[in-house]
Amino acid sequence: MGTQTQLFKDNYNTLKQIAETLRTQQEPDIDALIPMVDRATAAYKVCKARIDAVKQAFSEKVPTQDGNPEP
Repeated sequence: MGTQTQLFKDNYNTLKQIAETLRTQQEPDIDALIPMVDRATAAYKVCKARIDAVKQAFSEKVPTQDGNPEP
């Protein structure tokens, strides 16, 4: 498995775990909130960058309706 793929999966799992923690906690732990948001923000940036790179690579290889790759 490629490093980029593992990096994406690790960060995606971080986002899922933080979202689940926030969704299911009975009483908010306000002392943990800022560190969780910081971790989620960093994980989101990694995932977003990877998704954008894959979209770009995909658009260069797959023709549009007019038969040409997207610019």
